[in-house]
Amino acid sequence: MNSRSFGSWFVVLAATFLLTGCPQDNTPSKSISATPAYVAVARGRIDVEGGLLKLGLAREGVIADIKVREGEHVRKGQLLASLDSELARLGVSAAQTEQQQVQVQAKQLERRIKFAELKANRLADASALGAGDGQSADEAREAAQQLRGEIENNHTDAAVAARKLAVARYELAQHSLHAPVDAEVVRRLVQPGATVSAQSGPAFVLLPDEARIVRAELNESFTSAVVPGMKAEVTDDSGSGLPPLSAHVLRISTVFGNSMLEEDPLVRANSRTVECVLAFDEPPPSSLRVGQRMLVRFGPK
Repeated sequence: MNSRSFGSWFVVLAATFLLTGCPQDNTPSKSISATPAYVAVARGRIDVEGGLLKLGLAREGVIADIKVREGEHVRKGQLLASLDSELARLGVSAAQTEQQQVQVQAKQLERRIKFAELKANRLADASALGAGDGQSADEAREAAQQLRGEIENNHTDAAVAARKLAVARYELAQHSLHAPVDAEVVRRLVQPGATVSAQSGPAFVLLPDEARIVRAELNESFTSAVVPGMKAEVTDDSGSGLPPLSAHVLRISTVFGNSMLEEDPLVRANSRTVECVLAFDEPPPSSLRVGQRMLVRFGPK
């Protein structure tokens, strides 16, 4: 339906309301209906909740591998692409080596503290019985105390090493891009060998496996006539012959905005609309594509 024919819908609706509000004579008339067939008409488009997903790499680097093709269906968590990650892998290896060194030191300190405490206890007992001097016992206790301090420092070093390893592994993970949801790969915008960064734009565009919805632009003159739960009829605005589909209003935005679907630039600039989201009563046909323009007829109440 073009802009002129769509605009005529508003004329027809307005005329219908006027006619139904005028006094009637006693002569029956078949040409004037007692109630309008629809309370509102709006343009809309097919979408999914949240829209298309545009995914990019979180780190700067060179694309090393791409695992999916356009049109392919991917599962949540599936690898899409990865950057050259040799430097990040070296960082993980270095962090693992540091952690292993701390763990070895902890085992050595554990053996030493056991021996030092045993020696200190024996010398203390001997000193108490007069079989040893008190100075040796004091030195043994001091040595054991110093080892306890080294063990506390080792615990701190172990915590630091664990954090370094976690950071290194996180950085390595940022060199890979995974699918956040089950989806279809709509576009692949990168090639192996390309240099990318977080500012270079999306690398993939995904269509999530979500139920199709309709986002309609409801003219401000109809906002009081359309309410959540209201039934609606959705048809293809291109005139493809798609049978009308039954839907209902999920929600209506509380924010006004300019029309994005109106073809006439003058009308688009001067009209105010609110977004009205509708859900289909039955699963729509698979031929219905995201972005496809639809015509929505609301009501009757």
